[in-house]
Amino acid sequence: MSKMKPISIELHNSSSTSMYIQLYDYLKGEITCGDMAAGEKLPSLRSISKSLGVSITTVEMAYNQLLVEGYVISKPQSGYYVAKLSAGVGAGNRADDAAVDFENYPFEDARYKYDLSSFDFGKWKKCMSEVLNYYSHLLLFESDPQGEQVLRFEISKYVYSSRGVICTPDQIVISAGTQQLTNHLSRIMNRLNIGHVATEDPGYLPVQKIFRDHGFTITKIPVAADGIAIEKLPVNIPSAVYVSPSNQFPTGSVMPIGRRYELLDWAAANNSIILEDDYDSELRYFGRPVPALQGLDKKSNVVYFGSFSSTLFPAIKISYMILPQKMAGIFSETKGDYDQTCSKEEQLTLALFMEKGYYYTGIRKLRNLYAQKLQTVLTAFNKYAKGFVTPLNTSSGINITLRVTTKIPPEVLSSRAGSIGLHVAPVAMLTDQDTAALIFYYNQIPLEDIETSIQSMIELWQH
Repeated sequence: MSKMKPISIELHNSSSTSMYIQLYDYLKGEITCGDMAAGEKLPSLRSISKSLGVSITTVEMAYNQLLVEGYVISKPQSGYYVAKLSAGVGAGNRADDAAVDFENYPFEDARYKYDLSSFDFGKWKKCMSEVLNYYSHLLLFESDPQGEQVLRFEISKYVYSSRGVICTPDQIVISAGTQQLTNHLSRIMNRLNIGHVATEDPGYLPVQKIFRDHGFTITKIPVAADGIAIEKLPVNIPSAVYVSPSNQFPTGSVMPIGRRYELLDWAAANNSIILEDDYDSELRYFGRPVPALQGLDKKSNVVYFGSFSSTLFPAIKISYMILPQKMAGIFSETKGDYDQTCSKEEQLTLALFMEKGYYYTGIRKLRNLYAQKLQTVLTAFNKYAKGFVTPLNTSSGINITLRVTTKIPPEVLSSRAGSIGLHVAPVAMLTDQDTAALIFYYNQIPLEDIETSIQSMIELWQH
């Protein structure tokens, strides 16, 4: 491995550009021009800090930005290394630079720990093989823009048995993620002359951005312990309200049954609709889940959103929404103008996976496994970080929110956790809330590694 040339940038504290951005720009330039080769190890945080006369935090934030954008990778207990870029970037455009070592690819580029026991890939492979062996003729035709009929049928059965959602397959629209579904929904809402969307505050920022980009007026409504403040929702104008009543992000609040009926009454009285995001509702570990709003709705005013990313594996981008009959009719009129964004092969595989009962047994296994992980996480924080880290939102889902008693920026805490393979993200990245809180994704850490991983993370944060 070639020896990297010394870091020779002069940082200016008086510049309008922060010093970590100056360092980031310099290192990015060295990587993209090929002066720093793929696989080359970057100097340690401490050595650059000493040579440039800046704080370790400044260097760490620069490295973290390079990490987020894919210019470098982090190897636990080893350090930061220059990543392989595309063949068109940098001076090293030789074929061997551009080639990907597929055998080592997952381990070289995967930043975080992973737990293969959380999903039965053997059963998934069995269903995929059955699709390829017996239903390969179906793959010679494009997928239905609304989603494959067999999968919509299986989803309709599942949501009724698990969440009390009442629908027919014709009301279900399948797409690759909430963003695509929200694009479809925006067109339908325009046809209904709905130009206003109320969102939770704090709430999930990407969804707000989609509606704003489609020209909707956005009103932010505060969230309390029992959910969104219904009394502050707009009246006498057709509106939509985006809510996550079963596991609000990032607060974790759950809307009780009485408030759910109040929200339904608001929609009916104001010719408005409710957009119910039921993300992670299946993964509740304490008490019984409250029934979905959609199943309580008698006036057809609820659009229901669901996803398989938490209950299967993150790389499967299959999400769905369930429309009231009138809105489903509007979608049916225009769906021919749009392509399906989900793989047809994966849709058919998932349909078989559900039909054979594998999905249902997998959910039960996940609940038990994640409940054990959550309890281990809470015990570890209490043991190693009591008074320093306060866990919040601890009843369901695949993550918890952490409040850390420190002046270190959340981006730096995130980077330090990532250096040992733990996925911790600043809440401010996903919400419009100005907060130093962090989201800790504990679900992918193997159960036996959780306590030692948290202990190591706390030591990094404290020192």
